Amino acid sequence: MEDREIIVIGAGPAGSIASSLLKRAGHDVVVLERESFPRFSIGESLLPHCLDLVAEAGMIGAIDAAGFQLKNGAAFARGDYYADFDFGQQYSRGRATAFQVPRARFDQLLADEAERQGVEIRYRTGIAAVDFSSARPAVTTRDAAGNAATLRADFVLDASGFGRCLARQLELERPSPFPVRQALFTHLADGIPRGSFDRQKIRIVVHPRHREVWFWLIPFSGGRSSLGVVATPEFLAGFGGTPEARLRALVAEDGGLAGLLGAARWDTAVREITGYSASVSTLHGRGFALLGNAAEFLDPVFSSGVTIAMRSASMAAAALHRQLGGERVDWDEEFSRPLLRGVDVFRAYVEAWYDGRFQDIVFCQNPPEKFRAMICSVLAGYVWDVDNPFVTDARRRLAQVAQLCAADSHGGGTAGDRP
Repeated sequence: MEDREIIVIGAGPAGSIASSLLKRAGHDVVVLERESFPRFSIGESLLPHCLDLVAEAGMIGAIDAAGFQLKNGAAFARGDYYADFDFGQQYSRGRATAFQVPRARFDQLLADEAERQGVEIRYRTGIAAVDFSSARPAVTTRDAAGNAATLRADFVLDASGFGRCLARQLELERPSPFPVRQALFTHLADGIPRGSFDRQKIRIVVHPRHREVWFWLIPFSGGRSSLGVVATPEFLAGFGGTPEARLRALVAEDGGLAGLLGAARWDTAVREITGYSASVSTLHGRGFALLGNAAEFLDPVFSSGVTIAMRSASMAAAALHRQLGGERVDWDEEFSRPLLRGVDVFRAYVEAWYDGRFQDIVFCQNPPEKFRAMICSVLAGYVWDVDNPFVTDARRRLAQVAQLCAADSHGGGTAGDRP
């Protein structure tokens, strides 16, 4: 039986950040990753706060040099109406830019940087069983050849993402409060003419007749984009054919989006995922903690997943470093509760998106600039900024501003050019 200090399950953004932080603090870390890299993933539109956490892990130089598409904000479109938020105008003192990244390459870069810092990553190593009945948990692995091995450690961090390894094996999963939704998505050579589209912003497009149905268009460098649509399974079931045929048919229903993608080359298989929202009964227990999507996933609309994953990795690594150094750590007070305060802010905005209140705010004709700046900070990922009233009092503030803006937005919002 192999003995290690810390086991991290998963080499995605949360696993790479957590393992690097712990290795830099002098700990013995091994990362177990069931897949080989690079591998496809979505969640490609990073928020500025992500880069704070990448920098903390000593990886920002590699990301800055990678040539990813710069991102300076978020744009929203509905019919003939357009509104955008520039991160440089946010309320919080944070970064003004991020990147839009093909996750296969981005995740590989983070994992490579973790290895460069001395972290051991074992690819194609799945988790067959876990045992937390003793003071030092045991993890049984199975490699690509079918060989089993058991590792003991002082602590296990689960960064397995949608694999949700410990949540499933320890029966921690609970139903998400969000309705079941489905996404169809792909990458394509977008063919968008130069100058007709702001490639430095993610574009969220609301379906012209169904406000709860929306598309994402995330431009990458090199003339490629990520394209997806989110709706209920019942709505998407009304469109027949292959996943690509269904996604094409939905894009055709929005004139602006169809116009942008009129010359696109659909060269990548369209994928689908259903019921992605997830929750758990606890974020930690004796000998383990859950990071990012392995614990909570809300919805892709505000690109919050990678931010939450990286933030949880940073917080857990700091708490674990102190605990392994002999300090007594209250994981509720130092990890779960502060992490979930930020998650709950994102949750409030997701709820407001689907019930229409946030859309009323976005397309409001004359929104108060100070309110826009505070909301912009949330869109930039700074949901742990306790100086921002739209963080500390998110639901009440959203309700108030939505009520003020409702009259304008019901009329359609502010018409403008579509950069």
